[in-house]
Amino acid sequence: MAIGRETLENIFRLSNLKWKTSITKVEPNRLITKGYPQEELIGNISFSEMVYLLIKGEMPSKKESKMLEAVLVSFCDHGVTPPSTQAARLMASAGSPLNTCVAGGLLAFGKHHAGALERAMRILQEGIHRLEGDFERDIEKIAVEILNDLLQCDAKIPGFGHRYHTEDPRAPRLIELARKYDCSSIHTELTLTLENLLFENKGIRMNIDGANAGILSDMGFDWRVGSGIFMIGRLPAIIAHVTEEKTREPPFRKLFKIDEIFYDGVDERKVIK
Repeated sequence: MAIGRETLENIFRLSNLKWKTSITKVEPNRLITKGYPQEELIGNISFSEMVYLLIKGEMPSKKESKMLEAVLVSFCDHGVTPPSTQAARLMASAGSPLNTCVAGGLLAFGKHHAGALERAMRILQEGIHRLEGDFERDIEKIAVEILNDLLQCDAKIPGFGHRYHTEDPRAPRLIELARKYDCSSIHTELTLTLENLLFENKGIRMNIDGANAGILSDMGFDWRVGSGIFMIGRLPAIIAHVTEEKTREPPFRKLFKIDEIFYDGVDERKVIK
């Protein structure tokens, strides 16, 4: 069948476009996000529903919306204890503008702070992937394999244990809500099995990242968006801390006095020309 001139022109036009996106279509006086006119989304869906729509491409059910909302709230704040909050507040104390301070806080997220959610999601998702096509293996065997692999590498197990809490109060609440909203399935079962094994052998409990890793995985979120979801939840708190620092504290915050700094470098020496 011959291809019409108009079709050929469209194919040629599309092949020469520099950017392609499936998220939002922008036209004069018109914005379409994932198929929905934005003016219809405004006032009709919640923020958590918009987050879900943007990341997954479809509108969540009411239960999924409530669950994601709970997940985002659970990440809201942990006081001034995290390095990201401290970084943002120090920058605010130095007189940096809000956007710079917030960026500094977000840039402080890394392997040892905020990265545990993404790593835990990946471990759970890859662990469940091992079950595919091998129905003789059960969840507990997979959990034992995961722990053995991590312990052999002397790696910290993401999603378990906490610097300040022997029992993170947020984790059981999240599991409770996941069951209530039918967002708890095989990944959550795996993380609970891991917790049982770790508690029996090391007295370690699941933390917020372990709980949310299982829940978000069961909701179909890819592990690669884990840190992003954490950032969405934590961003309002970083803004609040920056604002508090600027309005309540004197500038140029000092974390220590000069006589509290101990130099342990090379002794004084002369420059030889």
